Amino acid sequence: MKESGVETAKVIKRKKTASLTSYTGLPVTPNITAVHRDWCHPFPTIARTEGVYLWDTEGKKYIDGSGGSSVVVGIGHGVKEVPKAMFDQAQDFSFYPAHMFTNNQFLELCDMIVSMAPGSLRNNSRIWLACTGTDATDDAVRLARQYWCEVKKPSKYIVISRWQGFHGNAISVAGFSGITARRKIFQPLFVDSPHIAPAYCYRCMFDAEYPKCGLACAKMLDTTINQYGAENVAAFIAEPVVGAALGAVPAPDGYFETIRDICDKHDVLLIADEVMTGWGRTGKLFGVNHWKADPDIIAMAKGMSSGYTPISAVMAKNGIWQPLIDNNSPFRAGHTLNANAVSCAGAKAAITYLLKNKLVDNANVNGTYFCERLRELLDSRIVGDVRGRGMMAGFEIVKDKKTKEPFAPALKASSLLQNITFEYGLIIYACAGCVDGLNGDMILMAPPLCITKSEIDEIMDILKKSIGRLEMELQALNG
Repeated sequence: MKESGVETAKVIKRKKTASLTSYTGLPVTPNITAVHRDWCHPFPTIARTEGVYLWDTEGKKYIDGSGGSSVVVGIGHGVKEVPKAMFDQAQDFSFYPAHMFTNNQFLELCDMIVSMAPGSLRNNSRIWLACTGTDATDDAVRLARQYWCEVKKPSKYIVISRWQGFHGNAISVAGFSGITARRKIFQPLFVDSPHIAPAYCYRCMFDAEYPKCGLACAKMLDTTINQYGAENVAAFIAEPVVGAALGAVPAPDGYFETIRDICDKHDVLLIADEVMTGWGRTGKLFGVNHWKADPDIIAMAKGMSSGYTPISAVMAKNGIWQPLIDNNSPFRAGHTLNANAVSCAGAKAAITYLLKNKLVDNANVNGTYFCERLRELLDSRIVGDVRGRGMMAGFEIVKDKKTKEPFAPALKASSLLQNITFEYGLIIYACAGCVDGLNGDMILMAPPLCITKSEIDEIMDILKKSIGRLEMELQALNG
């Protein structure tokens, strides 16, 4: 069938089949063209969103307890100011040749971010824009490497990170991420890097107790740098609060101060991965604000635009950029859509809304209330730990609370709970592998920062009911 000389696309009728079964036992209708994140989840179609709520095309209402897919939405869903700012910019232009022009949205966004930077980076840094959190962490490492080459120390190339840390999905960053499930099959494709123990007090790798431990997990960085040779180590990268790999585990007091001292001692750059923790999520504008230790480089994304548009950034002290400037050496990174004017306009609007509505303060006050309510889950036989900062919190599911023994990975306890709460109308984010990369189940909670106490109570009602049901299902599965 042709129309105006152009063949019209054929409408493909999707054959309904129950050849797949979801975790919840519901039949799955496969889409024959689109690849989703899971082959066995029903994936209802989203229709609209507002505040902390979402509705599917069948009219079912859900409350967003995870901030989108893993700690993204800060200002809430359906904020009209953001798409309006993007639309207004698009009326002038959307895409442009970035290798030959700049744009005012880009310049103004960079000024805005630098004016709010933490500690010694405030009004003393420059911004490189990219598209995703993975781009940001990759570019942060690229910058660290290029810096050392520009200052004539090319032997410094090693990036040290932590086990049970996550820094993105690309092959390049998989090498310094420490989340086993996302590394394992791609291991042959990347150059590996050293990893130290995470700052994970509930399951301390040194069988010690804070603060008597003397922050052994932080001091391990000193040992590792010595073993590889400080002349070979370029940077250390860490999340202030570990997200997907540990389910909202914050470093203890004094941790990053110790890390900062070790980095200074060995002339190593400190990179803070604020992809999740930035823009108010932890109750402060940046996660590192909870410690008196300024990083040299910060990677940020997610809350920067609150998910309304893909955008990310690398912020580094002027002293990191200066050798590149002095040597007239452009930064060796680049993305076709970076510094996109429409996305920059959206990010500016999202940050403006965040500040105007005092959502960072709300994340601090209501985040404290949220964490207090989550601690009620410790009454359950299977919740072993509750942790978090601000509106980034999590809890751990265990088989034995006394020994902290996890459930067998094959049971997929965290995924089971995720599907139960989904059935009841609550979105949470299931994580696994916190014990040794393979064992351990966690839930990451990160509602939009605009959430009210009554909406937190609504989340808790569903969580408690869901955990009660999970207890029974796991008991049945265990015989």
